[in-house]
Order: sequence, then structure tokens, then C-alpha cells
Amino acid sequence: MDKDTFAASAAAAQPARFNYRWHVLLWLLVGGIINYMDRASLSIAAPGMIHELGLTRTQIGLLGSVFAWTYAVMQLPAGWVIDRFGARRAYALGMIWWSVATWLTGVVGSISALLVMRALLAVGEAPCWPTSAKITAAWFPAKERGFATGVWDSSSKWGPALAPAMLVALMIAFGWRSLFHVTGAVGIAFALLFLLLYRNPVDSKRLSKEEFAYIEAGGGGHERSLTTSTLRWRSLFTRRSVWGMILGYFCTIWLWNIFLVFLPLYLLDRFHISFTQLGVVAGIPWAGGAIGEIAVGYLAKKMVDRQLASPIDAKRLLIACCAAGAAVCAIALPFTQALSVTLVLFTVGLAFIAAVVGSAWALAADIAPSSMVASVSAIQNFGGYFGGAFSPVVAGFIVDRTGSYALAFISGGIIAGCAALFYWFMARQPIREDAAAPAG
Repeated sequence: MDKDTFAASAAAAQPARFNYRWHVLLWLLVGGIINYMDRASLSIAAPGMIHELGLTRTQIGLLGSVFAWTYAVMQLPAGWVIDRFGARRAYALGMIWWSVATWLTGVVGSISALLVMRALLAVGEAPCWPTSAKITAAWFPAKERGFATGVWDSSSKWGPALAPAMLVALMIAFGWRSLFHVTGAVGIAFALLFLLLYRNPVDSKRLSKEEFAYIEAGGGGHERSLTTSTLRWRSLFTRRSVWGMILGYFCTIWLWNIFLVFLPLYLLDRFHISFTQLGVVAGIPWAGGAIGEIAVGYLAKKMVDRQLASPIDAKRLLIACCAAGAAVCAIALPFTQALSVTLVLFTVGLAFIAAVVGSAWALAADIAPSSMVASVSAIQNFGGYFGGAFSPVVAGFIVDRTGSYALAFISGGIIAGCAALFYWFMARQPIREDAAAPAG
């Protein structure tokens, strides 16, 4: 091999010229962790809020439900805004909004004011996941989107996994209000950095021509606007696949929200562990969820690479299997007597339910036309959180009335298992652009 050939081969082998898209993925991962640490602050602060403000567990559940209802409703305009005006500004401005709402939560002192802050938090957080889905569709070829989505969506597990140890320490040292002040300030700083540094693939000066060509060949490379679509936005609600995603995500988030709001309280109430112990053990199941989601995303990629299934069918199959697994774990929870077994069931159950969530977000990018990725993702998320909004307040009501979490977990498991049916039998066909239909 001559010197010129060797130099060319060495240059081509440099990973930095061909992996900048993974750096972009890191932005989404960190932003998602901040997002979920803001959400998880409520479950960690709940004992202090109950003691200081005299709240009931039903009211704690209501705070979770108000967030979820508002978040669900705001998904529909958020998806349209993202597809119409672009992901960069929507992501950064949304994060600034929700971080200010988080910070103000540490100031107020009544249940009515707390409800307002949770609603404002939901308005700001609504664009986060749909923008991440749209950014992923632009920065990754189709065959890598399942794994990439699993990585950034795992932030919704890393956030709650890291939150107990970090936020419990803050709460012990400075009180429950400090949780909201610190996480709010961090979010504002990150949003300003994102707005300053992030660019779309076609505008990025750090993306090599070779990597851009690779992304473009796989169906990415461009963030397409709703203005170029030949489909009417409202026509999405006439699609069987979209309704399968709405109903399937409804079932998934029902159980997800029960875990998110009540896992720390369940460990305290059922096993009477100390608050210091809670800071250690409450994060374990969420770490398992993050690992499970990434592993299933990688498995979907391998199934496609080995031509065992199409990208859509690989995700649908894994969603169905994981939804059934999550259902079994949730139903078994009330029948365990040991803390160690309970932690195993929470960890495995969250790994399954997290894998469903990650695969569902990746599936949206496969089913949606490229100009409507954020819209289809947001519509799916709307369905999940509109239904899931009921689960925290229903679970809290059950616990207050019966003194037990058994019925909440059993019913949540049955509902989660139904997600397998909706995704497998309904979310089957991708949505094609119809040249005959006017844009709208």
C-alpha cells in the first residue's frame, strides 16, 4: 500500500468523521434526563409536602393527574407547532418554560397553586418528546432509529433513577422546596446551550459530507416542514395505525404513571424503609428500565440487520412481548412479601414497560410521513397521557379507600397488557403521502 492510499484509508477510518449524529443523541439524552428529574421531583418531595402542607395521597395523585391531563391536551398543538416551525426553537423554548414552572413550584404553598404549577410544567414539557422524535428522524437512517430512540428515551428512566439519591440528599439538607429550585435552574442553563449550539443536519458545520450522505441514504438528513406535506393534519385521525398507537399508548402510560408517581411511596408504606434507604433503593428499578429499553432497541436493530423482520414489524413484535411481560410483573407485585423480590419485579416490569415506550416512539417515526413525525408522535403521546392522566388519581383513591396498593397494581397490569393487542393488530401500516390531497 503506498503512502497516499494509506493516508486515505486512515482518514476514512477516523470515527469522528462518521459519528457526529451520536453526539446529537447525547443532547437528547441529557435533556430528557433533566425533563424527568423535574417530573420525579414530585414523588420525592411528596412526603415533605404531605407533612408541611397537609396534603393527602389522593391530592398527590391529583397533582400527577393534572400534569398528565394538561400534557396530553398540549400534545396536539405541540406536534403541529414543531412540524410547522422546527424542532430547535420548540425544544429550547419549551425547556425554558417548564424549568421556570419547576422553579416556581418550590415557592408556592397551597394545593391550588401547586396544581397551577403542574399544569404550566406540562405545557412546557409537551414539545420535548415529539421534538426528540423529529430530530432523530432527521439525524438517523431508518434502521438506526429504534436503537437511537431507545437511548434518548431511556432518559425517562435515568432521570427517576438518579433523582432519588440526588434529590433526597437535597431534601434532607435544604428541604423539599430546594428540589424544584435546583432542577429548574439546571434546565434553564441547558436550554440556552441547546439553542446556541444545536443545528439541523443540513446546517451543521460539524457533520461530514460522508456521514450526511449515509444518513440521507437511510431516509434522514432533512427536517421536513409541515408546509411541504400533501396530507391534511386532521386526516391522521382517520388512520387505523394512528388509532392503534393512541389506544396502545393509553394502556402503556396508565401503568407507567402509577410507577412514576407511587413507586417511592409504595416502598415507604409497604416496607417502612427509612427515607435515607429510599434514596438508594428507589433508583434501582428505573436503572433497570433504562437498560431494558436500550437493550430492546438494540435487539430491534439486529432483527432488521439480519432481515428477520421489517423495521415496523420488529418493533410491533417486541412491543407485544414486552407489554405482556410488564403486565405479569405488575399483577405479581401485591403478592410479594420481601423487599428484594419487590425490587426485582419493579425492575423487570419497568424494563418491559420502558421498552414498550421506546419502541412506540421509534414506531411513530416509521409509520408517519417524514413531514409529520412530530405530529404523529404527539398524537400517540396525547392518547397515552389523556388516558394515563386518570391512573395516578385512581390509584391514590384506591389506596386511600382500601389501605392497599393491590387493586391499583393488578388493574394497571391488566390495562398495560392490552397494549400488546392494539399495537399488534392495529398499528400495522405506514402512512403514505397522498399527492391528491391538499396540504393543511
